[in-house]
Amino acid sequence: MAGEAPALPPTDVSRMPSHQRLAFALLAVLLVVAPFLAYPVFLMKALCFALYASAYNLLLGYAGLVSFGHAAFLGSAAYVTAHSAKVWGLPTELAILAGTATATALGLVFGLLAIRRQGIYFAMITLALAQMIFFFCLQAPFTGGEDGIQAVPRGRLLGIVDLNSNLAMYGFVATVCFAAFLLIHRIVHSPFGQVLKAIRENEPRAISLGYRADRYKLLAFVISAGLSGLAGSMKALVFQLASLSDVHWSMSGEAVLMTLVGGLGTIFGPLVGALTIVTMQNYLAHFGAWVTIVQGVIFVVCVMAFRRGIVGEISRRLRLPF
Repeated sequence: MAGEAPALPPTDVSRMPSHQRLAFALLAVLLVVAPFLAYPVFLMKALCFALYASAYNLLLGYAGLVSFGHAAFLGSAAYVTAHSAKVWGLPTELAILAGTATATALGLVFGLLAIRRQGIYFAMITLALAQMIFFFCLQAPFTGGEDGIQAVPRGRLLGIVDLNSNLAMYGFVATVCFAAFLLIHRIVHSPFGQVLKAIRENEPRAISLGYRADRYKLLAFVISAGLSGLAGSMKALVFQLASLSDVHWSMSGEAVLMTLVGGLGTIFGPLVGALTIVTMQNYLAHFGAWVTIVQGVIFVVCVMAFRRGIVGEISRRLRLPF
């Protein structure tokens, strides 16, 4: 039919390679064992940031879009979830859905305003829009200003499981994050993901083949925003706090840092990058303000020694896509 994009040739993109199935199986085992080896709150923080970085990687690594405004989605979802749970008294599931839906809707608005721009112009528009959200959160009465929303109740999962237990909360966060990682893998290896890669590699060629690149990029942006919001919603419940640091521009920088350290355009790279950065922040906290400098030095070393990121270099050496 005229005007429609041509169908992709039949490929086996939907089938997960054996080495990736093994990697996901090992990840599942590690998630089960981890809370008995490390502090659950630390693990939950790492998982929330891993999901946040994976959502960002979907946009940068596969669609080729550099956003400096992803903190707006993480933070807005955190505030809405915290307010919904504490003030409105919504169940945990509905509070998370409210936060995720807010981030998704915000992503649609941001995308419609920015997606027709490219390169640095797209990045600067997303940064400017995110700064608007930051100042809104600073001034709005329901956000608590600089104090944020504190003492957010975790509630009960399905009215049964008490999430005030760190172990129970970890099980919930780990399950949601693992399902989200599988979803991202499915998106990347679907025909939609293949079109995103084609647009990233050569957008004019993809357009010449009949694909509406702006629509694909907009959808990728909205999905990325929604998954970032899911990470922010869970983070608000884990720490029982939503604060201005969640919407600060530096939080957008964290997503870029985790993605590049772990491996841009890889499935497991953001997870490894998030674990690396969160571990550094945790064990280097005694350095105080110097932690940023130490973190910057380590980042420079990683970029110079592992130009494709940690997982990217491993994938290149093994010649297996991770």
